[in-house]
Amino acid sequence: MLAYTVRRILVSIPVLIISTFIVFLVVINAGDPVANFATSRQPAPSKAAVAAFARHVHADQPAVERYWNWITGVLHGDWGPSVQPNLDIGHDLFTRFRVTVTLVAAAMLIALVLAVLFGVFSALRQYSAADYTITFFGFLFLAMPVFWFAVLLKQAGIWFNEQTGSQFLGTIGEKSPYLESDTFWNAFTDRIGHLVLPTITLALVSFASWTRYTRASMLEVMDSDYVRLARAKGLRRGRVLVRHALRTALIPLATVTALDIAIILGGAVVTETIFQWHGMGEMLVQSATTVDVYRTMAWLLLSAVVVIGFNLVADLLYAVLDPRIRYD
Repeated sequence: MLAYTVRRILVSIPVLIISTFIVFLVVINAGDPVANFATSRQPAPSKAAVAAFARHVHADQPAVERYWNWITGVLHGDWGPSVQPNLDIGHDLFTRFRVTVTLVAAAMLIALVLAVLFGVFSALRQYSAADYTITFFGFLFLAMPVFWFAVLLKQAGIWFNEQTGSQFLGTIGEKSPYLESDTFWNAFTDRIGHLVLPTITLALVSFASWTRYTRASMLEVMDSDYVRLARAKGLRRGRVLVRHALRTALIPLATVTALDIAIILGGAVVTETIFQWHGMGEMLVQSATTVDVYRTMAWLLLSAVVVIGFNLVADLLYAVLDPRIRYD
C-alpha cells in the first residue's frame, strides 16, 4: 500500500500542474488589475505608478513565465504579490483555511454520522412510514438551494435570540468581537454558538445525498448471498449487520464522500458569505472582486490539493473496508 500511495502522489503532481496552469490562464484573462488600479483612484495615478504596479503584480510578463515564477515561488513559500498593499497571501490563506476547516470538518462529521444512522435505519425499514419520511426529507434537503436555506436559518437564529433574550446562536462571524479578553468557557460556548447554524446549513445537503447512497448500498448488501449465508448459520442480527453488511455498504459512501469534498467547499463559500465568516469563501469572493490573480490561485491550489488528498484517502479506505482489495 505504501508503494501505491507514493505512485498516486507522483501521478497527482503533473495533474496538479496542468490543471493549475489551465486555471491560471483563465484567471489572468478574467480581468485586468492594472486597469482597475489606473481607473479606481482619485486623483488618477501617474503612468510611472501604473507601470510600477504592473511590475509588482507581474502583469508585464508572458503568461507561461508568469505561471512558472508563481508555481516555483509557491514551492519556496512565496505565494506571489497581492493587489492589496502589504497583504501576505500565504499568511492570509492559512489563517482563513483554519476557519474553513473548522466549519467543513464539523459539517462532514455530522453529515456522515447522521447519514449512516438514517440510511441504515431506512434500509432496514424499507417501504415503512419511517422509510418514506426519511426519503421525503432527503429529497427536500437535496432540492433546497444552499443560499436560501442559509438565509432561512439565519433569520430563525435571530428570532431565537430575540425570543430567549440571549445571543447563543451567532449569526455573524465565527466569533464575537473582543472575545480574547473573556474566559475560556465563554469563548468556547461563543465559538460553538457561532458554529451551529453554518454547520447545519452545510451538513444538511451532504446528509441528504449520503443517506440515499447508504440506504441503496445497504439494501444491495442485505440481499447478497454471503449475508443470507451468515443469517442461515444462525449469527445474531446485530453481528450480521455490523460485521458483514455495514462494512461493505460503507465502501460506496467512502467514494461519494471523497468526491463531494469539492461540492462541500463550494457550499462553504456560500455559507461563509451569508454568515460573514472570515474564511476561504470570503477570500475567494474578495479575490474575484478585486481581480487579485495570485490570491485567487492560492485558494484554487489549496482546494485542489485538498480534493486530490481526499480522493487518495478514499482509495486507501477501500482496502480497510474490504480486505479483498489489494494495491500491490
